[in-house]
Amino acid sequence: MWHHLVTVDLWTVHLGRVPYADALALQHRVRAARQAGAIPDTLLLLEHPPVYTRGRRSDPGELPFAPEWYAERGIEIADVDRGGKVTYHGPGQLVGYPIVGVTDVMAFVEQLEQVMVDALREEGIEARGRAADGRDFTGVWVGERKIGSIGLHISHGVTMHGLSLNVDNDLAPFDWVVACGLGGVAATSVQQETGRAGRLDCVRRRVALGLAQALDHRQRLVTPQALERALEAPKPSPVG
Repeated sequence: MWHHLVTVDLWTVHLGRVPYADALALQHRVRAARQAGAIPDTLLLLEHPPVYTRGRRSDPGELPFAPEWYAERGIEIADVDRGGKVTYHGPGQLVGYPIVGVTDVMAFVEQLEQVMVDALREEGIEARGRAADGRDFTGVWVGERKIGSIGLHISHGVTMHGLSLNVDNDLAPFDWVVACGLGGVAATSVQQETGRAGRLDCVRRRVALGLAQALDHRQRLVTPQALERALEAPKPSPVG
């Protein structure tokens, strides 16, 4: 029996730019602590160096070039246990990993879409979520252009992985793969849509606050050091 901490807090942790493998290892540790009831729901906010991640439903053809071709362009490739297919992460793109307890996964996906839609509206961009169109269309779209992606993995009722939102990142790497398994889909960004430099810090704050409100939580800013101390603390004994 998993016992969850009853809380109104959403710990929000700004991590800066973190290599993908390091962030993945941290997510596993945070999720184990959340499952044990040692910490409340937590949102990790960060950027990654250039990386393609392949989800469980990825096909080999989604990366049409050899790994060496991508490596020459400074992009690593990582296989991950989230849902979804290939996506790209890079500097200038907001990545959010909510490690939270959920009971209805599709409702949570739609919440994440709406949080991004609301944040984009503040930038003057009209976007929409498309989870209802089928899982291949999950994410956030401006017209037929994709600006935000979602991929989750649920274990014992707690999520991992999460969302990415293009702010002012390089869009060319999306053209070098079949992103999210959808051929011919153009990627876009806040910068591309507005013609002005993206404001990653503003978008990040809006997404964090929006998710806290969507979950009916109170946002609490937690430093990476404080999170690390919480993860190293002795775990409570299981109840029952």
